[in-house]
Amino acid sequence: MAGAARRIEAGPVGAGAWAPFGWIPRSDGDPADGQGEERLGFDWADPHLNVISHGPGEVERVGEALRCDRLFRHDSHTQALLVLNCEAVVAVAPATVAFDDPVDVDSIRAFHLRPMDRFVLHRGTWHWGPHPLGVEPVLLYNLQGRRYAEDNASVDLAALGAALDVVVPGR
Repeated sequence: MAGAARRIEAGPVGAGAWAPFGWIPRSDGDPADGQGEERLGFDWADPHLNVISHGPGEVERVGEALRCDRLFRHDSHTQALLVLNCEAVVAVAPATVAFDDPVDVDSIRAFHLRPMDRFVLHRGTWHWGPHPLGVEPVLLYNLQGRRYAEDNASVDLAALGAALDVVVPGR
């Protein structure tokens, strides 16, 4: 049975709101494309492109909310994702957060994703999902380090008493 969790609302993914966690890929020809921190990086020289999915059975549902009980991070590479087929949600926290203080949970943000939404995670950005809102698995065009499983740190939010219930307003 699900315990109490803090409720957070998922907002739209956009360049400004996403900036603490990564960047939104720009259109070809945009003079800012690839400038500053907007560069992919793979410490192990192992970039790998594939299609991954997350199904509805991978996440606990609490009413209309999806329970975020664990976050993951990869310190050796950036990760780029493109939602291919259905609405989903992702939760993220900045790479600088250690989750050794209860207030660190306040840094977590959630985003409502639609087909063709794309984003890049900075190295070390904590993330959960994307997880589908409906019954269909979300398909994701994914670029990340091939050896990501060797660099897949996690934090158990439930064990910290800090699980989150992610909701999409108006849905």
